[in-house]
Amino acid sequence: MKRRAALQLIAALGAGAAVPPGALEEILSAIDRATDHAVDVDEWEQVVYEYGQQLMVRPTGALIGDLTAEIIAVGRLLDRTESAHERTGLLRVSAGLSGILAIELGDAGEERSARIAWGTARRAADASGDRDLQVWTRGRAAQDAFWAGRSRHAVAAMIAEAVAVADGAPSAGLARAHAAAAYMAADQEQKAQALGALNKIKSTFERLPDGTEQTVLGFRESQLVWAEAYVYTQLGEARVHTALARASALYPPGAQGPLVNLNMMKATAVVRSREVDTGLLEAVSAVQDRPDAVTAGTRHLAKRIVATLPERARELPAARHLQALTSA
Repeated sequence: MKRRAALQLIAALGAGAAVPPGALEEILSAIDRATDHAVDVDEWEQVVYEYGQQLMVRPTGALIGDLTAEIIAVGRLLDRTESAHERTGLLRVSAGLSGILAIELGDAGEERSARIAWGTARRAADASGDRDLQVWTRGRAAQDAFWAGRSRHAVAAMIAEAVAVADGAPSAGLARAHAAAAYMAADQEQKAQALGALNKIKSTFERLPDGTEQTVLGFRESQLVWAEAYVYTQLGEARVHTALARASALYPPGAQGPLVNLNMMKATAVVRSREVDTGLLEAVSAVQDRPDAVTAGTRHLAKRIVATLPERARELPAARHLQALTSA
């Protein structure tokens, strides 16, 4: 087994390909056994945290291979661990990694695979007993389901589950569940419901611990203002321009996914002001400048821009180009 794993590793490195999942672990397994290598749950949780940060700045889909390999490795550790403490920790790690993988898959247009990964993340979080993680695997999944265009019923069910599991306790996942509700109401031009959901996000955010790191696992002021910008964009609110400027300033330059989507919102606002040609050109430019940062949210925003256009304008070359650029 070790010889085969070594040959796979050498072949992959020589070809410039990804290291096959499990190959390196198999090669090093004898040393780990000889040194009585215990499972370092803290180290694994740091790995999850770092992937949550990397997802904000890496090209769409770039982490799928590595995340898959990590999940396989954690699964093998779960198979052999007998410690209840280690098992609980590894289940938390599995939930985090599976959720981040689900986000990557959804952004890459692999919606079925994303749905399956979210299911695994929820089950692992539930088995771990970590309430904040249980809420996150529902709240963030609700956001992703919304961007993917799943039914209102499916998204609403995830939101309701997240709120029920949270039971009033503030968490990043609860803020994300309220954000999904705000997006959905804004798209339906249900102003009172959308603004009410925004108030719930703010109330939750104010009770969260301070933090400055950008990560998909957390919820920072940048994400709060991003949600405000989305809602104001879809409702045609005059304050959208202030929210867009604030959100753009809060994200670091490397967070290309959120920034591209903020530029798409700016383009939407321009289209809504009846400057159709200018708005379409801005949207096309936003996608063309960073094609590797197109996410499920970008595709949704592109559809919203086209839906906002007068019917005759939907056949304009720029409108067709935008749809082609953002097709999964």
